Amino acid sequence: MGLARVGRLLAWAAAGLGACCAAQAASTVAVPPQPGVEASVSADVRQVTHWVMESGDNGGLPFAVVDKKAAQLVVLTPHGSVLGATPALVGEAVGDHTVPGVGDKQPSQVLPHERTTPAGRFFSEPGSNLTGEHVVWVDYDSGFAIHRLRPGASLEHRTQRLSTPTPDDNRASLGCVVVPASFYEAVVMPVLGGQRAVVYVLPETQPLSSMIGPGASRLVLQQPPASKLR
Repeated sequence: MGLARVGRLLAWAAAGLGACCAAQAASTVAVPPQPGVEASVSADVRQVTHWVMESGDNGGLPFAVVDKKAAQLVVLTPHGSVLGATPALVGEAVGDHTVPGVGDKQPSQVLPHERTTPAGRFFSEPGSNLTGEHVVWVDYDSGFAIHRLRPGASLEHRTQRLSTPTPDDNRASLGCVVVPASFYEAVVMPVLGGQRAVVYVLPETQPLSSMIGPGASRLVLQQPPASKLR
């Protein structure tokens, strides 16, 4: 096991007690929908949401949909009501796969072609990264998370990318889904930040039918793991 993964595991364990205690409270938090948010959701997100509701695929859990082509994160209630949608930064490299071993690398060691945001259906859990920052782990082993835009030298540049009307310049992360801090705190944390949820990351190199509907491979079909928050 690489040092990066060991560090994440220790951080997750340290955050476990607080996350467990928050889970019950999070389930009762009421997040008012953003005004006009339904109109901003992409057609692919609408199609996936309809399929999730028809099939019951989310198992009664809140869920989120990441549309990489539109560079958008949408957060929904267990019943499919849209609570919020935001522009997001996604992996710098195009691809629907996770490069083997990428989760064992330090961020500075991840090569440009390895910076993909994997497509598929994931069970997410809240936790912390190596610095103690709250994140929502989508695929813990590969280091794939939803997190807020962080302070630092790249903050201004990344903020500008998020504010442009086109998704073309939103490919700027190592693979994580990065959202404005205000959206993370107002929507992501109350809905996904204290309990398990389902995250659907839509494919960009394969048709949407490869993920949903009869005979779909689902790309990554992650089964509910034993909770790492114990």
